[in-house]
Amino acid sequence: MPKLTVDGIEVEVPAGATVLQACEAAGKEIPRFCYHERLSIAGNCRMCLVEVKPGPPKPQASCALPAADNQEIRTDSEMVKKAREGVMEFLLINHPLDCPICDQGGECDLQDQSIAYGRGNSRFAENKRAVTEKYMGPIVKTVMTRCIQCTRCVRFAEEVAGVEEIGAIYRGENMQITSYLERAVTSELSGNVVDLCPVGALTSKPYAFEARPWELKKTPSIDVMDAVGTNVRLDSRGRQVLRALPRINDDVNEEWASDKTRHAVDGLVRRRLDKPYVRRDGRLMEATWGEAFQMIADVKAGASVAAIAGDLVDCETMFAARALVGAMGSDLLEGRQTGLDYDCTNLAAVNFNSTIAGIETADALLIVGSNVRWEAPLVNTRIRKAVKKGAKVFAIGPEVDLTYPVTWLGNDLSLLGNLPQEVKDAFAKAQRPALILGGGGLKAGAQGATLALVGPLGLIREGWNGYNVLHMAASRMGGLMLGYAQPGGIAAVAAKAPKLVFLLGADEVSDDRFAGSFKVYVGHHGDRGAAQADVILPAAAYTEKSGTYVNLEGRVQRGDRAVFPPGDAREDWAIFRALSDVLGHTLPFDTLDALRVAMAAAVPALGEQGLAAYDWAPPALDAAASGTIGYPIADFYLTNPIARASATMERCSAELIHGHSFAEAAE
Repeated sequence: MPKLTVDGIEVEVPAGATVLQACEAAGKEIPRFCYHERLSIAGNCRMCLVEVKPGPPKPQASCALPAADNQEIRTDSEMVKKAREGVMEFLLINHPLDCPICDQGGECDLQDQSIAYGRGNSRFAENKRAVTEKYMGPIVKTVMTRCIQCTRCVRFAEEVAGVEEIGAIYRGENMQITSYLERAVTSELSGNVVDLCPVGALTSKPYAFEARPWELKKTPSIDVMDAVGTNVRLDSRGRQVLRALPRINDDVNEEWASDKTRHAVDGLVRRRLDKPYVRRDGRLMEATWGEAFQMIADVKAGASVAAIAGDLVDCETMFAARALVGAMGSDLLEGRQTGLDYDCTNLAAVNFNSTIAGIETADALLIVGSNVRWEAPLVNTRIRKAVKKGAKVFAIGPEVDLTYPVTWLGNDLSLLGNLPQEVKDAFAKAQRPALILGGGGLKAGAQGATLALVGPLGLIREGWNGYNVLHMAASRMGGLMLGYAQPGGIAAVAAKAPKLVFLLGADEVSDDRFAGSFKVYVGHHGDRGAAQADVILPAAAYTEKSGTYVNLEGRVQRGDRAVFPPGDAREDWAIFRALSDVLGHTLPFDTLDALRVAMAAAVPALGEQGLAAYDWAPPALDAAASGTIGYPIADFYLTNPIARASATMERCSAELIHGHSFAEAAE
């Protein structure tokens, strides 16, 4: 480990560290534009110049210089100060003076660093060059005259997203960054280039001219668009969430977020349910809370009651519904609303046991029935990392572009009982082998066949469990922990023909599944679930309540409320508490804190944030599997009621999935 001094401070850094990292270890701030911790080193901007001895008597780029023993680094010498001022002066030669109308204003690296490290004036009087705008799709707005060619967006697209559609054309002063043939960038992670851009060249198109960062209230929360549990920051003004940005969490999402996570928030103000409705003479009519509750009480369901949890609900909602259904004498709880039926008597057998961060260390992977790129984009980026380190990936299912090399074995589940020798050889040599069973595999009944491969493929070793189930619903693992899983799935619940069914934001339930039941929809959007309901109770979306969520690896996380629900809508748990009084089964909690205490008493793992521990004791299931696989997600951008209400997601779906073209007006 090299030892060196930075401004007289001695530091020791790991082998392979750069001088820039050594300076940061010494507590020194080094300005940079092109360098990023999660991207390859480019050395483009030259802003990170430092003085190094021994070495040539000139400033050197610290981001690309390896740290070595006995180096003496100066970050505050007159040579360094003058060099940085010169670099900043060059960067600003052509940069337009449009800070007052730039969406990056107030959170712009160029603004901050020009003040901290730049000159007070410029010696250049030449005319500024102009660059034509580029089209990058419905997510990214371009003003390429501002671009300083740091190439962060190019490296992100190539290295992280795996979609090589952004690059540079021309040379020298005429160099321009553009998308391939100026078409929309097809990556589901394209919005991350906006965060990476250190200037205002790439900004958020849906957020354009909406707000300044100092006007916004910032609330930490958890994303519910998939089961990854992306840590996000919700930026709101008044009663509206204007944007969602990722928070850094190296164990979950690093610092990335999918485009659906970022830009489905405009769906939170469209098609909202803001007052109760009851069905009279076949039509939904506005009602008061009292009228809606009384109509539910008139059903006199007794113990013939069931609760179906949707994909976006929090654990508090599911626990409150469970408590009410249990008080009425029933245990009909189900969260797999699309009809999935798999054994979850042991949660380790339906968990992502390798963990999201751990899967990037796998050296052999078998993917069964999963389009990982759509089902969990940020798990897909981890697998890309594993492939870069030499991992071999095999897959069973319809061929799709996962952005990394995959050996497709076919689309016949019988392959699980007779894997090709190539697969067996790769797993025999692997130190950390892994299997990923996705929604398509679960639907096709491949759980038993994949569990039977745990021994032959050596998936479980000391300190490593390579058996993984990839869920797609934010509520799934929390629901399984709370008992929202009946033997036989939702079909078994429907077969018992309950008189009263609570649909907890359940919008994917078939219309004919509970045709003879009285359906109460507790949700926030006028989507499929509300259309079939007899009573609608308006609830809060994930941005409008504090909630506990468990991601696909069993990590318990909590998000805070950013804004209040619209109109007469209320938090879901409070709705069940109020309804319990009318039904004569008063629930024993009046506050969210009291509910969480009761929930932790019932399921201790939900009382503390962090990874829940599941002991490996898989059920004995039929190992025979046959038939073909169909992926459960047909359109990445329209998978839930919030996304379906989003104008941005509709545009993304039309353009990126269905190939529609949109004319762009000249600016």
